[in-house]
Amino acid sequence: MINTDFDEDIEWGAGDKFTAEEIINLLIRSYVSSNTCDQMKTLVSEIRKREGGPVEKKESQANLFTQCQILTKRSFINMFRDLGYYWLRLAIYVGLGFGLGSVFYNVGSSYSSIHERGSLLMFVASLLTIMAIGGFPSFVEDLKVFRRERLNGHYGAAAFVIGNTISSTPFLLLISAIPGAITYFLAGLHQGNLEFSYFTLVLFSCMMLVESLMMIVASIMPNFLLGLIVGAGVQGLMMLSGGFFQLPNDLPKIFWKYPMYYVAFHKYAYQGLYKNEFEGRRFDSDRIGGALTVDGETVLREIWQVEMGYSKWVDLGVLFGMVVVYRVIFFVVVKVGEKIGSVRDFGLSSLEPEEH
Repeated sequence: MINTDFDEDIEWGAGDKFTAEEIINLLIRSYVSSNTCDQMKTLVSEIRKREGGPVEKKESQANLFTQCQILTKRSFINMFRDLGYYWLRLAIYVGLGFGLGSVFYNVGSSYSSIHERGSLLMFVASLLTIMAIGGFPSFVEDLKVFRRERLNGHYGAAAFVIGNTISSTPFLLLISAIPGAITYFLAGLHQGNLEFSYFTLVLFSCMMLVESLMMIVASIMPNFLLGLIVGAGVQGLMMLSGGFFQLPNDLPKIFWKYPMYYVAFHKYAYQGLYKNEFEGRRFDSDRIGGALTVDGETVLREIWQVEMGYSKWVDLGVLFGMVVVYRVIFFVVVKVGEKIGSVRDFGLSSLEPEEH
């Protein structure tokens, strides 16, 4: 191994100077034309023949289902053993769940609780899920392993993406359900098994979306610091255009409303959680001399400016559809990386001197 970071010119022989790159190329050419290289090729050929087949014979590969099965099992074991992958995040999420539950403990049904519930749901869908970027270093390491094994022809991008998705699903469900339950019941949100299940599914889909986004970023820029900055920045833009910090009708039309408002998954997470929380409920009114209570549908239309033309299940369906789209984008990015790597390897191999 030659470190060229601090080398400028290297003195060679009787005072001649060469750059580090020229020295490396000279060593490569010398090795390729040496007897040692021929002996190693002969030795490899003999070993391969002893294993029961000619050198040129391509080894049979497992089918896609077997590849996915093996990768899922291996990835699941790695995730289970690596404390920083999910277990540490689960502990932090549990702590945040108790924190949210204590800050918004039993919010009640007063008029002020409308904004308290909205703030709580925003935090869950945005700031709680953004912590999924903590798994970025592990994503980068997984991609490094994949790229090494891809060069050996063991499996392709499809098996890697499918295996990673399946193996991470149980852990994401776990870190969605446990902290979600702590927050949900301490705060006294809309009671009911169906409502709690919906809340958990939205949180789970947001976790998967953030992880998918960070895997896309990791496949483009594997640098830890750069990847974390870019991933957090993209999610920050989505949060700003999601419809909480600035209501949908007040968003600037250029960029923030079209297209960011409709592209950001936070829009569908916010509106689905709002519908799940406020539909079918009544709250104390702040209008003097008017009705004593206000229904949840009015709150959704007038306070949160929620689109009431479709149900909350459509919002959940859009979120899971976006998960599929993000994973497909990840697959495409990995495949493009494969092609670029193959072209680069071909270009490097063509530069090697021919044997005489």
